[in-house]
Amino acid sequence: MKSIEVDEELYRYIAAQTLHIGESASEILRRLLQLPPFSPQDAPSVSAPQSEPLVSAIATLLHTGELEREESAIARFMLILTALYQTNPVAFTQATDIKGRKRVYFARDPEELLANGTTTKPKAVPGTPYWVISNTNTNRKRNIIAQLMAAMEFPADLCEQVCAKV
Repeated sequence: MKSIEVDEELYRYIAAQTLHIGESASEILRRLLQLPPFSPQDAPSVSAPQSEPLVSAIATLLHTGELEREESAIARFMLILTALYQTNPVAFTQATDIKGRKRVYFARDPEELLANGTTTKPKAVPGTPYWVISNTNTNRKRNIIAQLMAAMEFPADLCEQVCAKV
């Protein structure tokens, strides 16, 4: 799924069109635009030639033992983030769209992360212009990696393998 930004007025309009609890914004817009319901087989797939270099770079990280040598989840998390950035810096920009209910997870400035909570403990992602909050639990780190890899259009099975290594 892709995310888009809408202004407050448009957001309120879409939310007001909800017919039942749990109806997603996509479902509401499809209904309003008279489009058929979404089906996963309708989703465009990433062609193998385009994704092969991405997959092989991350697969190399998985199989070199480098992640296993790191003792802490935060060290593995940072190593994975660095590898994802090096794989595709342009697609990595989507990291700044990944947010929690009350927190911003990525920023280009540690002050932005500190402005969203005093206990965020921002850390620079090595080899990148990005900062990430570091005081999340391991499951949240896995979730952040999964969201980022999905946004970068990595295959789901590879996302699962990487998340299991955090």
